[in-house]
Amino acid sequence: MIKQALISVSDKTGVLDFARALSQKGVNILSTGGTAKLLADNGVAVTEVADYTGFPEMLDGRVKTLHPKVHGGILARRDFPAHMAALDEHQIPTIDMVVVNLYPFQQTVAKEQCSLEDAIENIDIGGPAMLRSSAKNHKDVVVICDPQDYTRVLAEIEAGEVSYATRFDLAKKVYFHTAQYDGAIANYLSSLGEDKQHTTRSAYPESLNLHFVRTQTMRYGENPHQSAAFYRDINPVAGSLAAYRQLQGKELSYNNIADSDAAWECVKSFGADAAACVIVKHANPCGVAVGANAVEAYSKALQTDPTSAFGGIVALNQPLDAETAEEIVKIFTEVVIAPGASDEAKAIFAAKKNLRLL
Repeated sequence: MIKQALISVSDKTGVLDFARALSQKGVNILSTGGTAKLLADNGVAVTEVADYTGFPEMLDGRVKTLHPKVHGGILARRDFPAHMAALDEHQIPTIDMVVVNLYPFQQTVAKEQCSLEDAIENIDIGGPAMLRSSAKNHKDVVVICDPQDYTRVLAEIEAGEVSYATRFDLAKKVYFHTAQYDGAIANYLSSLGEDKQHTTRSAYPESLNLHFVRTQTMRYGENPHQSAAFYRDINPVAGSLAAYRQLQGKELSYNNIADSDAAWECVKSFGADAAACVIVKHANPCGVAVGANAVEAYSKALQTDPTSAFGGIVALNQPLDAETAEEIVKIFTEVVIAPGASDEAKAIFAAKKNLRLL
Protein backbone atom coordinates (compact mmCIF):
# COMPACT_ATOMS: atom_id res chain seq x y z
CA MET A 1 0.00 0.00 0.00
CA ILE A 2 1.17 3.53 -0.75
CA LYS A 3 1.18 5.46 2.50
CA GLN A 4 3.66 8.22 1.68
CA ALA A 5 4.69 9.89 -1.59
CA LEU A 6 7.41 12.41 -2.35
CA ILE A 7 6.44 14.76 -5.19
CA SER A 8 8.93 17.31 -6.54
CA VAL A 9 8.63 18.20 -10.21
CA SER A 10 9.93 20.77 -12.65
CA ASP A 11 7.25 19.94 -15.24
CA LYS A 12 4.05 20.45 -13.27
CA THR A 13 1.69 19.18 -15.98
CA GLY A 14 -1.12 17.26 -14.28
CA VAL A 15 0.64 17.09 -10.92
CA LEU A 16 -2.04 18.99 -8.99
CA ASP A 17 -4.83 16.58 -9.97
CA PHE A 18 -2.55 13.61 -9.36
CA ALA A 19 -1.52 14.80 -5.90
CA ARG A 20 -5.11 15.63 -5.00
CA ALA A 21 -6.20 12.11 -5.97
CA LEU A 22 -3.43 10.60 -3.83
CA SER A 23 -4.35 12.81 -0.89
CA GLN A 24 -7.97 11.72 -1.13
CA LYS A 25 -6.71 8.14 -0.84
CA GLY A 26 -5.06 9.02 2.46
CA VAL A 27 -1.50 9.25 1.10
CA ASN A 28 0.79 11.60 3.01
CA ILE A 29 2.53 13.91 0.54
CA LEU A 30 6.04 15.31 0.93
CA SER A 31 7.28 18.02 -1.40
CA THR A 32 9.77 20.83 -1.98
CA GLY A 33 9.84 24.41 -3.23
CA GLY A 34 7.50 25.37 -6.03
CA THR A 35 5.71 22.03 -6.08
CA ALA A 36 4.90 22.26 -2.36
CA LYS A 37 3.60 25.81 -2.81
CA LEU A 38 1.42 24.80 -5.78
CA LEU A 39 -0.16 21.97 -3.81
CA ALA A 40 -0.67 23.99 -0.62
CA ASP A 41 -2.13 26.97 -2.50
CA ASN A 42 -4.70 24.62 -4.03
CA GLY A 43 -5.77 22.98 -0.81
CA VAL A 44 -3.75 19.76 -1.00
CA ALA A 45 -2.26 18.75 2.35
CA VAL A 46 1.52 18.68 1.97
CA THR A 47 4.58 18.47 4.23
CA GLU A 48 7.72 20.36 3.22
CA VAL A 49 10.75 18.05 3.03
CA ALA A 50 12.69 20.46 5.25
CA ASP A 51 10.05 20.04 7.98
CA TYR A 52 10.05 16.29 7.43
CA THR A 53 13.82 15.86 7.75
CA GLY A 54 14.26 18.57 10.37
CA PHE A 55 17.06 20.00 8.23
CA PRO A 56 16.56 23.19 6.18
CA GLU A 57 17.26 23.56 2.50
CA MET A 58 20.73 25.01 2.07
CA LEU A 59 23.25 26.25 -0.49
CA ASP A 60 20.60 28.10 -2.51
CA GLY A 61 18.52 24.95 -2.76
CA ARG A 62 21.36 22.72 -3.96
CA VAL A 63 20.76 20.49 -0.92
CA LYS A 64 17.13 19.64 -0.27
CA THR A 65 16.46 15.92 -0.45
CA LEU A 66 19.99 14.52 0.06
CA HIS A 67 19.17 13.20 3.53
CA PRO A 68 19.01 9.72 5.15
CA LYS A 69 15.38 10.28 6.09
CA VAL A 70 14.58 10.61 2.38
CA HIS A 71 16.89 8.02 0.85
CA GLY A 72 16.55 5.59 3.75
CA GLY A 73 12.78 5.66 3.34
CA ILE A 74 13.16 5.02 -0.40
CA LEU A 75 15.93 2.42 -0.46
CA ALA A 76 14.97 0.19 2.48
CA ARG A 77 13.87 -3.27 1.33
CA ARG A 78 10.59 -4.07 2.99
CA ASP A 79 11.31 -7.82 2.92
CA PHE A 80 14.64 -7.42 4.79
CA PRO A 81 14.02 -7.39 8.57
CA ALA A 82 17.41 -5.72 9.14
CA HIS A 83 16.45 -2.85 6.83
CA MET A 84 13.12 -2.33 8.55
CA ALA A 85 14.78 -2.53 11.98
CA ALA A 86 17.22 0.20 10.90
CA LEU A 87 14.31 2.42 9.85
CA ASP A 88 12.63 1.81 13.21
CA GLU A 89 15.82 2.59 15.09
CA HIS A 90 16.26 5.93 13.33
CA GLN A 91 12.52 6.71 13.14
CA ILE A 92 12.47 6.83 9.34
CA PRO A 93 9.08 6.14 7.69
CA THR A 94 9.03 4.44 4.30
CA ILE A 95 8.47 6.47 1.15
CA ASP A 96 6.36 4.33 -1.16
CA MET A 97 6.11 6.59 -4.21
CA VAL A 98 8.49 9.10 -5.75
CA VAL A 99 7.25 11.53 -8.42
CA VAL A 100 10.17 13.53 -9.82
CA ASN A 101 11.16 15.12 -13.09
CA LEU A 102 14.33 17.05 -13.59
CA TYR A 103 15.50 20.63 -14.03
CA PRO A 104 15.10 21.67 -17.69
CA PHE A 105 18.77 21.36 -18.60
CA GLN A 106 18.23 20.69 -22.32
CA GLN A 107 15.77 23.54 -22.72
CA THR A 108 18.21 25.85 -20.91
CA VAL A 109 21.25 25.05 -23.06
CA ALA A 110 19.15 25.23 -26.22
CA LYS A 111 18.86 28.99 -25.69
CA GLU A 112 21.34 30.92 -27.80
CA GLN A 113 22.39 33.21 -24.94
CA CYS A 114 22.75 30.44 -22.34
CA SER A 115 25.80 31.00 -20.14
CA LEU A 116 27.88 28.28 -18.54
CA GLU A 117 26.65 29.47 -15.13
CA ASP A 118 23.00 29.09 -16.18
CA ALA A 119 23.71 25.62 -17.53
CA ILE A 120 25.51 24.51 -14.36
CA GLU A 121 22.68 25.71 -12.12
CA ASN A 122 20.24 23.65 -14.20
CA ILE A 123 22.11 20.40 -13.56
CA ASP A 124 19.82 18.51 -11.21
CA ILE A 125 21.49 16.52 -8.40
CA GLY A 126 18.79 15.54 -5.92
CA GLY A 127 16.28 14.62 -8.61
CA PRO A 128 18.39 11.98 -10.38
CA ALA A 129 19.50 10.59 -7.00
CA MET A 130 15.89 10.08 -5.91
CA LEU A 131 14.86 8.66 -9.27
CA ARG A 132 17.72 6.18 -9.35
CA SER A 133 17.17 5.14 -5.73
CA SER A 134 13.47 4.59 -6.34
CA ALA A 135 14.04 2.69 -9.57
CA LYS A 136 16.60 0.46 -7.86
CA ASN A 137 14.01 -0.38 -5.21
CA HIS A 138 11.10 -0.57 -7.67
CA LYS A 139 9.81 -3.73 -5.98
CA ASP A 140 8.75 -1.55 -3.06
CA VAL A 141 8.58 1.96 -4.54
CA VAL A 142 6.49 3.32 -7.40
CA VAL A 143 8.59 5.85 -9.31
CA ILE A 144 7.19 8.28 -11.90
CA CYS A 145 9.28 10.63 -14.05
CA ASP A 146 6.74 11.25 -16.84
CA PRO A 147 3.38 13.03 -16.29
CA GLN A 148 1.84 10.76 -18.93
CA ASP A 149 2.05 7.89 -16.43
CA TYR A 150 -0.16 9.54 -13.80
CA THR A 151 -3.40 8.17 -15.25
CA ARG A 152 -2.03 4.64 -15.54
CA VAL A 153 -0.82 4.58 -11.95
CA LEU A 154 -4.02 6.08 -10.53
CA ALA A 155 -6.09 3.49 -12.40
CA GLU A 156 -4.09 0.67 -10.80
CA ILE A 157 -4.34 2.26 -7.35
CA GLU A 158 -8.11 2.40 -7.82
CA ALA A 159 -8.06 -1.30 -8.77
CA GLY A 160 -6.17 -2.22 -5.59
CA GLU A 161 -2.41 -1.88 -6.11
CA VAL A 162 0.23 -0.88 -8.62
CA SER A 163 1.35 -4.10 -10.29
CA TYR A 164 4.95 -5.26 -10.36
CA ALA A 165 4.88 -5.15 -14.16
CA THR A 166 4.03 -1.44 -14.03
CA ARG A 167 6.64 -0.75 -11.34
CA PHE A 168 9.29 -2.44 -13.47
CA ASP A 169 8.24 -0.53 -16.60
CA LEU A 170 8.43 2.75 -14.70
CA ALA A 171 11.88 1.85 -13.35
CA LYS A 172 13.18 1.13 -16.85
CA LYS A 173 11.82 4.46 -17.99
CA VAL A 174 13.68 6.22 -15.17
CA TYR A 175 17.08 4.80 -16.08
CA PHE A 176 16.58 5.71 -19.73
CA HIS A 177 15.55 9.21 -18.65
CA THR A 178 18.51 9.76 -16.32
CA ALA A 179 20.97 8.31 -18.85
CA GLN A 180 19.66 10.67 -21.51
CA TYR A 181 19.84 13.58 -19.04
CA ASP A 182 23.47 12.86 -18.13
CA GLY A 183 24.28 12.37 -21.81
CA ALA A 184 22.89 15.82 -22.61
CA ILE A 185 25.08 17.36 -19.89
CA ALA A 186 28.18 15.57 -21.21
CA ASN A 187 27.38 16.66 -24.77
CA TYR A 188 27.01 20.28 -23.71
CA LEU A 189 30.12 20.49 -21.56
CA SER A 190 32.30 18.78 -24.16
CA SER A 191 31.07 21.20 -26.82
CA LEU A 192 32.42 24.28 -25.02
CA GLY A 193 35.47 26.11 -26.28
CA GLU A 194 38.75 26.22 -24.42
CA ASP A 195 38.67 29.96 -23.68
CA LYS A 196 38.51 30.78 -19.97
CA GLN A 197 34.85 31.86 -20.02
CA HIS A 198 33.77 28.99 -22.32
CA THR A 199 31.86 31.47 -24.47
CA THR A 200 32.25 29.53 -27.73
CA ARG A 201 30.41 26.34 -28.46
CA SER A 202 31.06 23.76 -31.16
CA ALA A 203 28.31 22.01 -33.09
CA TYR A 204 30.41 18.86 -32.70
CA PRO A 205 31.19 17.99 -29.05
CA GLU A 206 34.23 15.97 -28.07
CA SER A 207 31.92 13.23 -26.79
CA LEU A 208 28.53 12.50 -28.30
CA ASN A 209 25.86 10.60 -26.40
CA LEU A 210 22.86 9.49 -28.47
CA HIS A 211 19.68 7.92 -27.16
CA PHE A 212 17.12 6.03 -29.20
CA VAL A 213 13.79 4.32 -28.64
CA ARG A 214 12.66 1.21 -30.49
CA THR A 215 9.87 1.90 -32.93
CA GLN A 216 9.50 -1.59 -34.36
CA THR A 217 10.95 -5.09 -34.22
CA MET A 218 11.10 -6.53 -37.72
CA ARG A 219 10.37 -9.99 -39.01
CA TYR A 220 13.85 -10.08 -40.51
CA GLY A 221 16.71 -7.77 -41.43
CA GLU A 222 18.31 -6.81 -44.73
CA ASN A 223 18.35 -10.52 -45.61
CA PRO A 224 15.94 -13.25 -44.43
CA HIS A 225 18.50 -14.92 -42.13
CA GLN A 226 19.17 -11.66 -40.23
CA SER A 227 17.22 -10.00 -37.41
CA ALA A 228 16.63 -6.25 -37.10
CA ALA A 229 14.79 -3.49 -35.27
CA PHE A 230 14.08 0.15 -36.10
CA TYR A 231 15.15 2.76 -33.55
CA ARG A 232 14.56 6.49 -33.71
CA ASP A 233 16.08 9.42 -31.85
CA ILE A 234 13.98 10.43 -28.83
CA ASN A 235 13.69 13.86 -30.47
CA PRO A 236 13.69 13.08 -34.19
CA VAL A 237 14.66 15.88 -36.55
CA ALA A 238 11.56 17.56 -37.98
CA GLY A 239 10.90 16.29 -41.48
CA SER A 240 13.07 13.20 -41.12
CA LEU A 241 11.75 9.74 -41.92
CA ALA A 242 11.93 8.84 -38.22
CA ALA A 243 9.00 11.21 -37.63
CA TYR A 244 6.75 9.42 -40.11
CA ARG A 245 3.09 8.69 -39.49
CA GLN A 246 1.74 5.60 -41.24
CA LEU A 247 -1.82 5.96 -42.51
CA GLN A 248 -2.32 2.47 -43.91
CA GLY A 249 -0.63 -0.79 -44.89
CA LYS A 250 1.59 -3.41 -43.26
CA GLU A 251 4.53 -2.60 -41.02
CA LEU A 252 7.61 -1.36 -42.79
CA SER A 253 10.37 -3.89 -43.43
CA TYR A 254 14.10 -3.23 -43.02
CA ASN A 255 14.48 -2.61 -46.76
CA ASN A 256 11.31 -0.48 -46.85
CA ILE A 257 12.83 1.82 -44.22
CA ALA A 258 16.22 2.04 -45.93
CA ASP A 259 14.66 2.74 -49.33
CA SER A 260 12.05 5.12 -47.90
CA ASP A 261 14.76 7.15 -46.19
CA ALA A 262 16.74 7.37 -49.43
CA ALA A 263 13.67 8.43 -51.43
CA TRP A 264 12.49 10.96 -48.86
CA GLU A 265 15.89 12.60 -48.36
CA CYS A 266 16.32 12.83 -52.13
CA VAL A 267 12.93 14.40 -52.85
CA LYS A 268 13.33 16.85 -49.95
CA SER A 269 16.41 18.31 -51.64
CA PHE A 270 14.22 19.88 -54.34
CA GLY A 271 12.41 22.20 -51.92
CA ALA A 272 8.72 23.02 -52.23
CA ASP A 273 8.90 25.50 -55.12
CA ALA A 274 8.57 22.81 -57.79
CA ALA A 275 6.72 19.50 -57.64
CA ALA A 276 9.22 16.63 -57.48
CA CYS A 277 9.01 12.86 -57.34
CA VAL A 278 11.63 10.23 -56.57
CA ILE A 279 11.16 6.49 -57.06
CA VAL A 280 13.64 4.16 -55.32
CA LYS A 281 14.05 0.42 -55.83
CA HIS A 282 16.65 -1.63 -53.94
CA ALA A 283 18.47 1.47 -52.65
CA ASN A 284 18.80 3.04 -56.11
CA PRO A 285 16.83 5.97 -57.52
CA CYS A 286 15.23 4.57 -60.68
CA GLY A 287 13.18 7.68 -61.38
CA VAL A 288 13.64 11.33 -60.47
CA ALA A 289 11.65 14.18 -62.01
CA VAL A 290 10.14 17.61 -61.51
CA GLY A 291 6.87 18.79 -62.99
CA ALA A 292 4.17 21.41 -62.90
CA ASN A 293 2.30 19.37 -60.29
CA ALA A 294 2.53 16.09 -58.40
CA VAL A 295 0.94 13.92 -61.09
CA GLU A 296 3.25 15.26 -63.80
CA ALA A 297 6.32 14.77 -61.61
CA TYR A 298 5.26 11.18 -60.84
CA SER A 299 4.51 10.39 -64.49
CA LYS A 300 7.92 11.64 -65.61
CA ALA A 301 9.72 9.77 -62.82
CA LEU A 302 7.91 6.57 -63.77
CA GLN A 303 8.88 6.95 -67.45
CA THR A 304 12.56 6.96 -66.44
CA ASP A 305 12.47 3.21 -65.73
CA PRO A 306 8.93 1.78 -65.43
CA THR A 307 10.24 -1.78 -65.03
CA SER A 308 12.36 -1.05 -61.95
CA ALA A 309 9.62 1.15 -60.46
CA PHE A 310 7.45 -1.97 -59.97
CA GLY A 311 7.42 -2.70 -56.21
CA GLY A 312 9.36 0.49 -55.46
CA ILE A 313 9.11 3.42 -53.08
CA VAL A 314 7.48 6.64 -54.31
CA ALA A 315 8.27 9.92 -52.54
CA LEU A 316 6.64 13.25 -53.38
CA ASN A 317 7.46 16.70 -52.07
CA GLN A 318 3.85 17.85 -52.61
CA PRO A 319 0.64 16.71 -50.87
CA LEU A 320 -0.85 13.67 -52.55
CA ASP A 321 -4.05 14.33 -54.51
CA ALA A 322 -6.58 11.99 -56.08
CA GLU A 323 -5.24 12.33 -59.63
CA THR A 324 -1.73 11.32 -58.56
CA ALA A 325 -3.06 8.48 -56.41
CA GLU A 326 -5.00 7.11 -59.42
CA GLU A 327 -1.76 6.95 -61.43
CA ILE A 328 0.29 5.37 -58.63
CA VAL A 329 -2.14 2.46 -58.06
CA LYS A 330 -1.84 1.38 -61.69
CA ILE A 331 1.33 -0.55 -60.76
CA PHE A 332 2.34 -2.37 -57.59
CA THR A 333 4.02 0.02 -55.15
CA GLU A 334 5.42 -0.82 -51.71
CA VAL A 335 5.45 2.62 -50.04
CA VAL A 336 4.19 6.10 -50.89
CA ILE A 337 5.58 9.08 -48.93
CA ALA A 338 4.23 12.62 -49.05
CA PRO A 339 3.88 15.70 -46.82
CA GLY A 340 0.14 15.07 -46.74
CA ALA A 341 -2.71 13.31 -48.53
CA SER A 342 -6.24 14.35 -49.44
CA ASP A 343 -9.21 12.29 -48.26
CA GLU A 344 -9.87 11.34 -51.88
CA ALA A 345 -6.31 10.05 -52.30
CA LYS A 346 -6.59 8.05 -49.07
CA ALA A 347 -9.83 6.50 -50.31
CA ILE A 348 -8.15 5.42 -53.56
CA PHE A 349 -5.27 3.80 -51.67
CA ALA A 350 -7.61 2.10 -49.18
CA ALA A 351 -8.39 -0.55 -51.81
CA LYS A 352 -4.69 -1.50 -51.84
CA LYS A 353 -4.40 -3.00 -48.36
CA ASN A 354 -0.68 -3.83 -48.56
CA LEU A 355 0.43 -0.42 -49.80
CA ARG A 356 2.05 1.60 -47.02
CA LEU A 357 1.13 5.27 -47.03
CA LEU A 358 3.39 7.55 -44.97
